[in-house]
Amino acid sequence: MLSSLALLSVVLPSALAATTYDMVKEYSGSTFFNDWNFYGQFDNLTNGDAIFVTSSVASSSKLAYVDSTTNRAIIKVDNTSTVAFNDKRNTVRISSKDEFDIGSVWIADMYHVPFGCSVWPAFWSQAPNWPSGGEIDTFEHWNLELHNQMTLHTEPGCTQASPVQTATVVNSTDCSFQDNSNAGCGVMDSTDSSYGAKFAAAQGGVFVTEMAESGISVWFFPRSSVPASLSSNASSFSTADLGTPTANWPTAGCAIDTYFKAQNLIFDITLCGDAAGAASVFQQTCSGVCYTDYVVGNGSVYDNAYFDVASVRVYSVTGMNTIVRVSSALGFRAGCWVWGAAALSGAVVLFAL
Repeated sequence: MLSSLALLSVVLPSALAATTYDMVKEYSGSTFFNDWNFYGQFDNLTNGDAIFVTSSVASSSKLAYVDSTTNRAIIKVDNTSTVAFNDKRNTVRISSKDEFDIGSVWIADMYHVPFGCSVWPAFWSQAPNWPSGGEIDTFEHWNLELHNQMTLHTEPGCTQASPVQTATVVNSTDCSFQDNSNAGCGVMDSTDSSYGAKFAAAQGGVFVTEMAESGISVWFFPRSSVPASLSSNASSFSTADLGTPTANWPTAGCAIDTYFKAQNLIFDITLCGDAAGAASVFQQTCSGVCYTDYVVGNGSVYDNAYFDVASVRVYSVTGMNTIVRVSSALGFRAGCWVWGAAALSGAVVLFAL
């Protein structure tokens, strides 16, 4: 929660250079899932009490499907099965077959994001040879927290310096996976409709991630304030339409072309695990024991544990095509999640690896 984070940086917004982008890839409608790889095994990445199912199981169990009424993609945790003690619950992790290089923007239009005790969702991106090539967490939090957090994870040498952003709460400025037990350089959205029940009540919103040579930026727009050029699903747009980013990591502190390479986009929902399930973290917003009181037993506690995604659209700088590879293989990098406590006014900071 905001009250548990250190207020390290308050930045007065100013203008960033505007860039025009053209759409090069779209995930939407009946073909949404065509160009994603399903992980297809238990969560050996974050120690979650979850099984990331195959494409066929996801389809037959309706854990990943396109809703015939809304034409939007649903990615969810199994909320109908009864799980026995020592078993894990089925859920989904998908990674884009394509990678997207510097000079890209990806825009995710979501109506609902997963939340609830034991639930740990994320929409993020990662280079295949992490930590080389870096990681960008556009959307992530866990349990019943109220605010989205946005974070970079890189090799040593990348920091957040002189950001131009609307967010004022920064939990770390060193992005190195070797610093603060890989807490990364994270920024917390002050908008309490950026995560959880209030996000759903507001009919969601739009997340925009720009990976440019000048820096990495993330914007969040609640449904009621989505810019016209994004709400109309235009084939091109300018960042001048977006205003000041919610979070910003300029190249002055982090040479983007050094620390970031082409990224795979990822949606995943795990349960408990190294972040959401850590007792000191779980008990901040939830009661009981993460695994035994939630994962085990009736699945109805996961009725809100789903993404409802209208589209993900990827854009390249006008005149470029930043799609660098289409993988026919499974293509998942073996990473893991760890957790620890960073010395940030006593705050517990949890992080990706």
